[in-house]
Amino acid sequence: MTEFAELKNDLLLRAARGEEVERPPIWVMRQAGRYLPEYHEAKGDNDFFACCRSPEIASTLTLQPVDRYDGLIDAAIIFSDILVIPQAMGMVVEMLDKKGPHFPDPLKSPPDEQYERLMDRKVDVAKELDYVYRAITLTRQKLNGRVPLYGFCGAPWTLLCYMVEGGGSKLFVQVKTWIYKHPDQSKKLLQKIAELCVEYLALQVKAGAQILQVFDSWAAELSPASFKEFSLPYLRHISNHLPQRLKELHLEGVPMVVFAKGAWYALDDLCASGYQVVGLDWLRDPAEAVRIARGRVVLQGNADPGVLYGDRKAITALVHHMVQGFGGGKQGWIANLGHGVTPFVDPDNLKFFFEEIHRLTKAENHPSTSL
Repeated sequence: MTEFAELKNDLLLRAARGEEVERPPIWVMRQAGRYLPEYHEAKGDNDFFACCRSPEIASTLTLQPVDRYDGLIDAAIIFSDILVIPQAMGMVVEMLDKKGPHFPDPLKSPPDEQYERLMDRKVDVAKELDYVYRAITLTRQKLNGRVPLYGFCGAPWTLLCYMVEGGGSKLFVQVKTWIYKHPDQSKKLLQKIAELCVEYLALQVKAGAQILQVFDSWAAELSPASFKEFSLPYLRHISNHLPQRLKELHLEGVPMVVFAKGAWYALDDLCASGYQVVGLDWLRDPAEAVRIARGRVVLQGNADPGVLYGDRKAITALVHHMVQGFGGGKQGWIANLGHGVTPFVDPDNLKFFFEEIHRLTKAENHPSTSL
């Protein structure tokens, strides 16, 4: 196993373990991305997935926000995509400009032979996704201990959505047809995906990831009852089986984060789902989330990314509301957005967002400081 430099800033890992900290750690989802001018320079003429498959480019893109916001953020997240698992399963996924991910040949229905081929296929996650692990190792080496590195995967429900819808959707007709007309076959595929997620995440830790996040980006498309049937069991499979897999690989456990966007109704269940950190979107009031969590988990989030299109007064007001709601930030909170950075955001507005979290959490811990 590769030896890495000693971690100089372990604030986020301490916070993720529930320890009392001097201030809340900060990072944001999609902090490496197209809102940064330097992203386009490094990406060049390569398409999105070509960047993911190049350890050198992926590591460069991962480090860009760490360099730009030096001293302001406390983690990096590997530049990759949740859809590499369907690709490893043999499906073709393209990233179309101004449209997003596209599956030219999505799953049609369980009776279709494509479903049987997918279920029968033996997926070698170590081989198929080797480029991700190499990118993680290279990034850890380049970070040289500056901040910890997040690895991640998509949640089984969200991956199923993409695999049958063929991309993003407004109505989710195909996946609703699957789960309500073919629930047993849907669950078999969800279970297969969950098992692949466990192995994929374990190998990310082996490569150097120090904390892991599971993204359930389409959780909001499920009712509370359907979430308990088609998402939560597979999120729990990951959290239940990953620690054991890490032991088998003679690896130490790492903090795990679950982020189920739009599943505001499931916060209590998510707090008991085996993850140390629960990510929140902006639909949940911070103080209400703290009340529901009751100290069982660390909370991560949850500013509306849209505030970054606003002026600095709006950013300050939102950060102040977060700081107050999450209790000041000395324990139980990782500051973040409620989803990823959106296109056309001014990088300087994001910098101001980070600076205000630093300033106002310092003020919260030293009340004499002016807000």
